[in-house]
Amino acid sequence: MPTNDVHTAASTVPHPSRVAEGGAGESRPRAHAATAAPLMRVRVRRDTRAWKVQVWVSFGLAAALCATGLGWLPVLPIEQAFMVMGYVFCLSAVFVVSKHVRDQETPGQDSPLWGVVVWTGFAAALALTAWGMWQTALAPAYKAYLTVGWLFLMSSAFTLAKMLRDAHEDQRAEQR
Repeated sequence: MPTNDVHTAASTVPHPSRVAEGGAGESRPRAHAATAAPLMRVRVRRDTRAWKVQVWVSFGLAAALCATGLGWLPVLPIEQAFMVMGYVFCLSAVFVVSKHVRDQETPGQDSPLWGVVVWTGFAAALALTAWGMWQTALAPAYKAYLTVGWLFLMSSAFTLAKMLRDAHEDQRAEQR
């Protein structure tokens, strides 16, 4: 992923003797300046503006192509509504899975059962939408269009979720 704009932020790391003297996070000044806690430099790498534009354009294009395909779907309204619900279900499942996977970097953040719910929901969204496409009486070219648009939407949504989460984490790192 392309990045530029390297920023630095200073954060104080507690010296081990401070923990022994009064507990973690004690802000009492030390007697000797030579033994002060060292500053640690954190490099925050930001995405380029071009990358952000590409991600948003890809997601918008995928959503527009899917909306066009679903809007002109030559089926009964109930079948059309099912397909729209399937696409929206898949899209929301992508963002939930992305957040869950990223949150797993911090152990104990979510319960194991939540992981089962997330992955089951994602699998159900994909399976039900694929089943709906398979069962709908459409010309092969139309099914191919819907399938490629659906896959494009899912992949661009994963990329968008990652970019947004990276930006959030970069902002939090700078504030420390």
